[in-house]
Amino acid sequence: MLGRREFILLAAALAGRAHAQQGDDAMAERLRAGRCAVLWRHAQTTSGVGDPPGFRLDQCDTQRNLSDAGRAQARAAGEWFRSRGLRPRAVRSSAWCRCKDTAELAFGAHELWTPLNSSFGNAQVAPENRKLMLEGLARIPVGAFEVWVTHQVNITAFTGESVAMGAAVVVDRAGQVMARGQFGA
Repeated sequence: MLGRREFILLAAALAGRAHAQQGDDAMAERLRAGRCAVLWRHAQTTSGVGDPPGFRLDQCDTQRNLSDAGRAQARAAGEWFRSRGLRPRAVRSSAWCRCKDTAELAFGAHELWTPLNSSFGNAQVAPENRKLMLEGLARIPVGAFEVWVTHQVNITAFTGESVAMGAAVVVDRAGQVMARGQFGA
């Protein structure tokens, strides 16, 4: 038999789970309505900021890559989408290995899209990327959504919001944030 303290802790845990489930349900319904994109920051990486000096996009071993926790995080996110019957119309990714790996582990496929490439240290690229991303959003029809795997600096430049690794924002056709979440968390 549960004591009063254990009962209160159990009730609080169940309430927290119910609240998270409501958020998941609202996010899933928003995606089903379509005309939006998920701007998803790549999953958890090894420690560091940016990439090592001299990194190359064609050589993953020269970049900062996903950690074991990040690979598990990406797989869990893919399961979040599958368990809700959500299938993106397209999965687009930055050319950085941590983004491509996040997309592959979650969805099994991706297409590279230059506007999602990291603009870290190059603020001049952001305005052109914003224009291309808005054009991409305008092509997403009702009942469809896309997943765009990118970098924190790009999400912040586009939305004004900062997100943790593995977290995402859902944006409408005007680029306005409609929802926030961490899939599979």
